Amino acid sequence: MRAARNITIIVLLALGVAFLPGGGAFASAVLLAISMAFLAVISFAVYQAYRANQLTMLALPDSRRLVLFSAVGLIVLMIAGSDQMFSTGLGTLAWILLLGSAGVAIWLVWSEAKSY
Repeated sequence: MRAARNITIIVLLALGVAFLPGGGAFASAVLLAISMAFLAVISFAVYQAYRANQLTMLALPDSRRLVLFSAVGLIVLMIAGSDQMFSTGLGTLAWILLLGSAGVAIWLVWSEAKSY
């Protein structure tokens, strides 16, 4: 029953793209709605993680907290600017390297915080 429902949803979306006037715009709107829902779920998960570990973050020294919040801000900027950065090969490489460095910074601060 679940598979039939999923197939029906896919067929309805495909019909909208194939037969509606401006079907490409319809597909873009659906993709945008899915992307926004995905980002909202990620934002909510980050908020919940912050609330669950608020005391740990407040116990961090100011320098470590600066590194942590800067890395999170860098990730947000990388998501926002991904379209422009993915338009060139060098931009894609820079995007991957910056995202990786932000992830490493978060991991290092988090592992140091857990060792207190």
